[in-house]
Amino acid sequence: MAGFSRDELIDIYRKRAKHYDLYDKFFQMIGFPHRKRAIRALNLQRGDTVVEIGCGTGLNFPLLQEVIGPEGTIIGVDLTAAMLEQARQRVRVHSWPNVRLVHSDAATFTFPSSVEGIISTFALTLVPEFDQVILNGCRALTPGKRWTVTDLKMPSNPLIVKLVVPVLAAILLRPFGGTVEMANRHPWESMQKYLQNVEMSEYWGGMIYIAVGERRETGCG
Repeated sequence: MAGFSRDELIDIYRKRAKHYDLYDKFFQMIGFPHRKRAIRALNLQRGDTVVEIGCGTGLNFPLLQEVIGPEGTIIGVDLTAAMLEQARQRVRVHSWPNVRLVHSDAATFTFPSSVEGIISTFALTLVPEFDQVILNGCRALTPGKRWTVTDLKMPSNPLIVKLVVPVLAAILLRPFGGTVEMANRHPWESMQKYLQNVEMSEYWGGMIYIAVGERRETGCG
């Protein structure tokens, strides 16, 4: 299966929305603090505006708030209304007036102009039009500012591919709308095409990566 349909993804995340934060705690328990690393790579400053593609329940919001402060702005975009409702509850609990939530497909989202950061965490590989999303985001970035993507990829080690990937696909990918075939999508190559100074770090035997790139002074591509 190359990937789930848009409606299938919405249904999957609608069913998991209320308990999604528990799944994230599990990932942190087994040793991958991906959110902190990805946000640190953005090099944000107080007062910055950051867009999160696939914000889910808003798990990145507290970490982003620590960096941009109340003077900054977070724009959280997600495909699933149920996930956004959980994010909305998080915003209410913390009384954050600087968070704007947008119910939209990433492929059709219109980025605001002149943002200082864009982040996507385990979301962009689910979007078939990821290349266009990265280009659109690049055009919205202020020159010198950064896009960071954290996602899954196919490892280069054939032993891991043969023995580990099928197990993880059944346990961790498919329940969240992912497939092994989707792990062959390469958003970092689109980042290399449109951005500069692209750096990529791999974890978990090359199955997870964090890629970060900067907007050129002369534009995208």
